[in-house]
Amino acid sequence: MALSLTSRRSRFHQRFLVEQREMPATARRRLDRTAVALTVTGSVLLAAVTIQVATGSGLAVVDPIVAEWFRAKRFAEGTVVLDALATVFGPVFLPLIIAAVLVLWFFLARHLWRPLLLAAGMLVGMLSVQLIAHIVQRPRPPLEYMLSGPDATFSFPSGHVTGVCDFFLITTFLLASRRSSPVWAIGGYALSIGMITGQIVARLYLGYHWLTDTLASVSLSLIVLGAVIAIDTRRTVITSHRTSTAEE
Repeated sequence: MALSLTSRRSRFHQRFLVEQREMPATARRRLDRTAVALTVTGSVLLAAVTIQVATGSGLAVVDPIVAEWFRAKRFAEGTVVLDALATVFGPVFLPLIIAAVLVLWFFLARHLWRPLLLAAGMLVGMLSVQLIAHIVQRPRPPLEYMLSGPDATFSFPSGHVTGVCDFFLITTFLLASRRSSPVWAIGGYALSIGMITGQIVARLYLGYHWLTDTLASVSLSLIVLGAVIAIDTRRTVITSHRTSTAEE
């Protein structure tokens, strides 16, 4: 009985928690520095934007100007495309997309560490959005700006943008970090930037967010990504002393 329980625990540990990769000490230090840089940068930017929004200074001053500019640029075809983009990556369909990716990853992966880390990162990001929104309590743009019906929830930060940032950035890191070719990272992060930019434009064009809402979301996602990189590196990386010694 005890042996069977120990065996099940071992299988659980191997399946869900164990995933190790070897790299030179210099490469690990680069990952550690990247994690710290992302976390610090995201924290500073988020704090700066939040203060500006709370005091009505800095970039918050141009929020109405940007909102009016996007309102003036609306056209039928653009509205259809950007509304579809916002819907696909909104609170209904994005969780379904994430769930489908996680289920597929669970079946295909030898170890489940990375899909679990993606799920945890997404959850932390969304909970952070809700927490910050209820602390700042920033109203959305006026109703006449909103193209798809009224939304009385708080505006800061944008849940749509945060979800897209977290999903694409974390997924790209977790995939590209296991590949030796830089093509994965270049292609993945290029796609991420494109999707994030598209979602920012969609939320501003459709009239549901201010510019600073979206900038806060990007800042928050940098913090989450930095934390994911730090945790993943600490948990999975084995330093190759022989390789690092040879390099030095």
